Amino acid sequence: MRNEVIEAKKALDTIIKKSRVHLYKPIQIGEILYHHRVYNDIDMDDMESYRTQSKKWRDDITKVLLGRVCTSSARFQDDLFNENAVPPRLIKILALENKRTKGAVEAYIYNRFIKKHNQLSEALDICNKSTAESFDVKTFINAFWQEPGLKRSLDKVYEVIVFSLFSTIVESLNLQVEISVESSKLEILSEFQDFAKMVMCIDSRVHKFKQRARVYRVGVTNAADRGLDMYSNWGPAIQIKHLSLDEELAESIVTSISSDRIVIVCKDAEKGVIVSLLNQIGWKSRIQSVVTENDLVNWYEKALRGKYSNVLGDILLSKMRIELSKEFPSIDETPEIIKSRKYNLIKNKEWQG
Repeated sequence: MRNEVIEAKKALDTIIKKSRVHLYKPIQIGEILYHHRVYNDIDMDDMESYRTQSKKWRDDITKVLLGRVCTSSARFQDDLFNENAVPPRLIKILALENKRTKGAVEAYIYNRFIKKHNQLSEALDICNKSTAESFDVKTFINAFWQEPGLKRSLDKVYEVIVFSLFSTIVESLNLQVEISVESSKLEILSEFQDFAKMVMCIDSRVHKFKQRARVYRVGVTNAADRGLDMYSNWGPAIQIKHLSLDEELAESIVTSISSDRIVIVCKDAEKGVIVSLLNQIGWKSRIQSVVTENDLVNWYEKALRGKYSNVLGDILLSKMRIELSKEFPSIDETPEIIKSRKYNLIKNKEWQG
């Protein structure tokens, strides 16, 4: 390879390595290269000829491959073209190389996509093929932690693990959450009766409202998001951090969440660091508790094989499987949209996936 192609490939590999299993950014590059090669409808010297359009091309492909589209902010998506990612000058080099090799760079990107999803399938099988008696949550976490191709998706795995456990226990307890109004405030309630009825489900005749306790996931968020991961309908907001925290990141967690009762879930080694940092920035009073991975492992053991495993075990695993299938759509074989491009016929030693 020429030096300029080596530089461009290195930038592409970095983006692939940093991507979660959905590979939105690499796929966006792949579609730019595809349109340049097949339709020749892009001016590679003008980023604006493909910057916005390429998002649509990417989403058209990921709808088929993954059943979803990228929901990150426009600014985060455009980070793809920054100098420290794959800037236009390198995309042009990749496009010319892709044309020269008759699609080898596209094939390389999609082969990496398939490879990453094969790794994902093997990791998910730990949950899908386990029973309540055999499932080990630590082994499941390690399947993502120890595999470089999956490590970037570990935050979502943690969310699923935490949500499945918390919601299973909360629902099994049949917890009730009640709101009520003091008798001394009934005149204000009467004044705002329409508001109280529509928003709080109480009125001047019924001063209390009771509902079952629930835990909710906020949903799919982009990789740069440091906001809320989960919340409950009785107060606490839940933030999950499995990576190392510094003072700036610790502060960003608590300042991005308006709740004054925050539960942080983290790796065991990070607990002391987090508490120390929160003390330094004066936010510890807003933290209700810090749950560690060891706590999760112990609670999973109780739920799956403890005294009440017959009540909790199968429900917990079922919730995990449902949430994992939402988060990581399975790809059992090479999708037809990739087959139709005949990437398998492209042979190029320099661009082997």
